[in-house]
Amino acid sequence: MTVFIFLGSLLAAMALGVPIAYSLLLSGVALMWHLDLFDAQILAQNVVNGADSFPLLAVPFFMLAGEIMNVGGLSRRIVNLALTLVGHKRGGLGFVAIVAACLLAALSGSAVADTAALASLLLPMMVAAGHDKARAGGLIASAGIIAPVIPPSIGFVVFGVAANVSISKLFLAGIVPGLLMGLSIALAWWWVAKKENITPPPKASVAQRMTALKESTWALVLPVIVVVGLKMGVFTPTEAAVVAAVYALLVATLVYREMSLHQLREVFVSAAKTTAVIMFLVAAAMVSAWLITVADIPSKMITLLEPFMGNQTLLLIAIMVLVMAVGTAMDMTPTILIMTPVLMPVIKAAGIDPVYFGVLFIINNAIGLITP
Repeated sequence: MTVFIFLGSLLAAMALGVPIAYSLLLSGVALMWHLDLFDAQILAQNVVNGADSFPLLAVPFFMLAGEIMNVGGLSRRIVNLALTLVGHKRGGLGFVAIVAACLLAALSGSAVADTAALASLLLPMMVAAGHDKARAGGLIASAGIIAPVIPPSIGFVVFGVAANVSISKLFLAGIVPGLLMGLSIALAWWWVAKKENITPPPKASVAQRMTALKESTWALVLPVIVVVGLKMGVFTPTEAAVVAAVYALLVATLVYREMSLHQLREVFVSAAKTTAVIMFLVAAAMVSAWLITVADIPSKMITLLEPFMGNQTLLLIAIMVLVMAVGTAMDMTPTILIMTPVLMPVIKAAGIDPVYFGVLFIINNAIGLITP
């Protein structure tokens, strides 16, 4: 009953056009009322404590890094490097989008920032070359969701905080699956592109490729710094986000010199607005997480999924189908925050590695970003 009250009030609020953060709060209030636990002080305390987290400091800094890369020329140079490497192949601009998405994913960790950069730079080029606009947009959106999987990833940060799982382990575990996502998208695009009769751009010369590589070297060094630093224990994921933001700022202002003081102010404001939305979602979802624990919903979920508990594969399939279904109606961050406290006890009871589950969970949530 408690599950239906929570989900029913949440979906009803969203159907009425209420923003997701307020919908979470309203559904939490409805559940508190049903459980006879309504207390404004407890509500306020959970909201404040929800955003009071050191690991979550990584979110604003990764968002800032992504904004700086887009404005400061780092993203454009990454796209240009991919263009010189694979742009001459049939459907080459699509492959450019995929390669650039994998490279950008290792820089910002934000699907929104990466997709915005790819769409603004490559979508006009693909349409001008003769590609169908909707198909090109679908490809760029599909490539953009690699960002939450390849480290550094904002999705892994949020999941790690909600599930109390090592963010560093999640980062390192996401590298190969993220690259496999890029490979699978490339195979699908190859199948589609071979049916199109579009003349690809001319093949870049060795000199052009070397020039593009030289210009993008400063941008390519960033993921190496982050991954090596995490692997060697030099800094935590939160500190890695600060390093990424400061490095991108120094490169954009001192090396490439494409960012003015006026643009810097706009970048900070844009990153602050996006961060505010995410952090309010996190704060509101913590109320729901507390109520989920108080209402003992995890044990009810274990009982519900008990027929699958003897087979880890079937259990994971059932959970991932559920996650993808939820992803058609909700954004990635609230889905992570709402479902993680419910599903983690099930995963632990079934003996599934939480890091392994976390990677699959984020991949399916990322797919939810491009569903209706």
